[in-house]
Amino acid sequence: MGGVRLELLLWRWSTLVQITSDLMIAVFFVALARSVGRRELNDWVVAWALNFAALAITIAYWLLQPSAAWFPLTAGTYTLAKNLFIALLASGVIRFSGGQPTRLHHALVGSALVLFSVGIGLFVPSIDVLGAVESLTIGLGFAVGTFVILALKPPAWGWLAAGFAVRALLALGEGTVFTMQVALGTKFSPTVGAFFAAHSSFDTGAEWIVVLGCVLTVYRTIQQELTLSNAELRAAQTELQALLDRDQLTGVFNRRALPAILRESQAAGATVLFFDLDEFKKINDTYGHQAGDECLKRFAQALQASFRSGDFVVRYAGDEFVVVAAALGADERRACIETVRGHLRFRPTDSPHIAFSVGHAQLGLDVDPDATLRAADEAMYRDKAA
Repeated sequence: MGGVRLELLLWRWSTLVQITSDLMIAVFFVALARSVGRRELNDWVVAWALNFAALAITIAYWLLQPSAAWFPLTAGTYTLAKNLFIALLASGVIRFSGGQPTRLHHALVGSALVLFSVGIGLFVPSIDVLGAVESLTIGLGFAVGTFVILALKPPAWGWLAAGFAVRALLALGEGTVFTMQVALGTKFSPTVGAFFAAHSSFDTGAEWIVVLGCVLTVYRTIQQELTLSNAELRAAQTELQALLDRDQLTGVFNRRALPAILRESQAAGATVLFFDLDEFKKINDTYGHQAGDECLKRFAQALQASFRSGDFVVRYAGDEFVVVAAALGADERRACIETVRGHLRFRPTDSPHIAFSVGHAQLGLDVDPDATLRAADEAMYRDKAA
């Protein structure tokens, strides 16, 4: 008599713990879905609400003690809620893995579970048989869900798989013992009876592992998306910066990029060459501005082809260009300038001849970049005057 009393107290305690926990989980997932606004969470919100509803149906049946005529409806409704809970948990896993279960999939699975629940209500004769059948069904459902998680590996899948696996083992263990009791008429020992009277509390612990897995999956998914978005923003920023630093007509660097180029080249030292096209206004007046633009593009291409790939070619303003070349000796400088002239000799027959003046100055660690640029500009004007 004392053992029965203990089992009843344990059952009441564990059931109270589980329904309180299920209510907290259901409210938590509603709040989580509202705060993060992710559609993938909808399946889990409904799933945990159904899990709470299934336990509420069980408690209501025990408290109200309705006539036997109500048992088929109660058994079928409980079975449907519990199995939909597992199916929607698995559906949420698929969504967070990148899959998209459709309404047709939900309708097919829901219809199958409704038929199964109707069968339970019609053909299960007692609570003990219902406990055996539904525990085994829950165990198999969570076991299948575990394999789905292991196959799809959604974000933070480890905790999710652990929760599913623990819940599956508990349910299969409960179902096996209940089946032995129903089939063989085996009675629980006091120890086993006490364990199964409190089994709801163990189920609650396993469900909280599943909840932790769900939360970590949501967090890791958001984290991955933020990381990807940050990388895309950085790439877009780099591309935009490159567009801002490039001259749209010639494709070389523009004046906006020159200060950074000079600062970058100052530590190692560099030669700054200032180029200016001779009589460019006359080209525009005689051949038109379109021909002038073509001359600017030809000149920029000649500079790029004549200097090294690591040297910087900058369109300073109008028909003025600057080249910043690191470690460029005097002989190399003169050779590059002559190479530019050589490139410009080859031109279409209807294109004007391009001549230029050039000056240079040395940029060093203790030299002001602006002063170097002015010195190169002044040297260019001396060359033009000569």
